[in-house]
Amino acid sequence: MRVHLCAVGRLRSGPERDLIADYTQRFDRTGRALSLGPLTEHEVEDKKNAGMAAEAELLARAVPQGAVLVTLDERGKLLTSPDFATQLARWRDAGRQDVAFVIGGADGIDPSLRARADFSISFGQMVWPHMLVRVMLAEQLYRAANILSGGPYHRV
Repeated sequence: MRVHLCAVGRLRSGPERDLIADYTQRFDRTGRALSLGPLTEHEVEDKKNAGMAAEAELLARAVPQGAVLVTLDERGKLLTSPDFATQLARWRDAGRQDVAFVIGGADGIDPSLRARADFSISFGQMVWPHMLVRVMLAEQLYRAANILSGGPYHRV
């Protein structure tokens, strides 16, 4: 199952970009044997500053046809890392070819796109910078692959 990280904004080089690259490489390496991956990043940018609705349209175009649409939103479901791994495995085992994780802009995800989501995940009630949410998601994807492979990375 291919995994897509769709986010508003361009992430420049720096520590966050380096972390995402590292976790993406780890996920791809670990996930390959599990039929997970590759992880592809899709960055969209509302150059006209037209707001959440315009961002939602750009994000929707970045999501592959037929993909499981997962929003990262403070109203989403709180999951443990093992629960997240189990959910990824369920989608994979159900024959889904793609899953797309969507991270909105500074104002969040437009309600029209949130309403289309198949699933919504929260990283807690605190608000996180979008660049850190990308890092956290990339890490959790790698952790999920490691949990599913029985690796030692995740400790209870």
